[in-house]
Amino acid sequence: MRVTGTYLSVASPWHGQQLEIDYFPIQWIQRLVAMSPWAGLLSTTARVSLLLLLGSVLFSCSSHRAPEFALTKIEESDMKDDSGKELGTEDDADPEDLEVFYPTDQWQTLRPGQAVPAGSHVRLNLQTGEREAKLPDRENGESDTREERRRKRLGKVDVDANSFTSEELKKALAKMKESEKAERKAREEEVRKKFRPIEQLKEEFEKLNMKIETDYEIMVKLISKFNSSASTLDEKVAALYDLEYYVHQVDNAKDFLSMGGLRLVIEGLNSSEASLKEHAAFVLGAALSSNPKVQIEAIEGGALQKLLVILATEQPLAVRKKALFALSSMLRHFPYAQQQFLKLGGLQVLRSLFRQKGMEPLHVRVVTLLYDLIMEKMLLEDSQHGEQMEEKIQQYQQVRLVPAVVEQGWCALVPNLLAMPEHDTREKVLKLVGVLVAFCREHYRGDPALGSALSLLRSEYEELAAEEQREGDKDGYFRELLGSVNTIIQELR
Repeated sequence: MRVTGTYLSVASPWHGQQLEIDYFPIQWIQRLVAMSPWAGLLSTTARVSLLLLLGSVLFSCSSHRAPEFALTKIEESDMKDDSGKELGTEDDADPEDLEVFYPTDQWQTLRPGQAVPAGSHVRLNLQTGEREAKLPDRENGESDTREERRRKRLGKVDVDANSFTSEELKKALAKMKESEKAERKAREEEVRKKFRPIEQLKEEFEKLNMKIETDYEIMVKLISKFNSSASTLDEKVAALYDLEYYVHQVDNAKDFLSMGGLRLVIEGLNSSEASLKEHAAFVLGAALSSNPKVQIEAIEGGALQKLLVILATEQPLAVRKKALFALSSMLRHFPYAQQQFLKLGGLQVLRSLFRQKGMEPLHVRVVTLLYDLIMEKMLLEDSQHGEQMEEKIQQYQQVRLVPAVVEQGWCALVPNLLAMPEHDTREKVLKLVGVLVAFCREHYRGDPALGSALSLLRSEYEELAAEEQREGDKDGYFRELLGSVNTIIQELR
């Protein structure tokens, strides 16, 4: 209960809202106090207390008096008209058609039928008999209802209830949908202008008497061209060049085998034409890569012997490169081929390449192949064993590659490549030396040239690694090379 202006306001909670149900003019209560027989004897403080007491009594009385708006039970007969139809009530109105009241910080009169937002402060003015509403008061004098927060979030909006009707909103939404459809059609039309439909393309291809061929059909034509006696040397080379692209895929390589193409390519290794021999080895290496079925057929067809002959005889560098590529594809992950390679003197053939001039580009390829073959066996022996793995391990145990490498002098041959200036070559040589150090330790310890080479490499890579670290690369390429050098030096101490 509080005194505001010329009214005495008594507030109480009503259905979760702040409802001021009685406002008594201050003049009424002051007259009552003045008419009291002992009014002259009361002090100012006592008069205020008596004033508040009378206000409480009046509120108590007003709370027990008959309400001005009583609830009346309406009989069903009253809800029907003469024809028996039920009469509509105000509650049956469409919620969209209700007029919404927008409260402010000032009291405003509520009109009949207006919907009041939740949380508003509503009172009944006893002088006028009208309901009034406003935003609830806060301690700091500010109002912040949900509607007000929404307004702040959305910015300045038109809150006039008569601005838009429900029909206008429906029409606006319909226009938005029509606009979206129009934009979608415009985009589709723009795409149609840029690209032709598939039906039109098919018709044009049919007019040109063209059809899309499968890889199988293309390879059949290429093999026929390569095997035809009517084809020129350039046509045969072009056919092999295109075949190399297709046989990279495992399934295509198997189809190539079933067509008889693999046999023709192996026979092409015997050609007297260097270009034909080069591209035949290139196609063979592509078909052999990670394809066990083709590997078996190739070694049974005599491809291993023909490749070793090319590497052992005087041939152009390009031919030997492709032959070494095909040999590497055949040996990897194929222990039987590795065993046959050693029996046929394959290591001696590869070692002879280091004595021939102009074969330097092949040296790093040979070193990489040896490292891969040695690591392949070591990793398999360290892996978990299953039934299939046990069988494969037994096959690898018959391949005595490392003893053959040590016996044929590779321990002394490989470190000489550390003098090459290319960092990539040094990296591959350091990897192979790091693997062989367990088998060539005594030889490496007594090799002063190797010790000097390792010391020079350590000094060089320490500077390069420090420069990398200054640039922010803590785990750079040269740091890895430095680690390989330090590991070998540590092993030889």
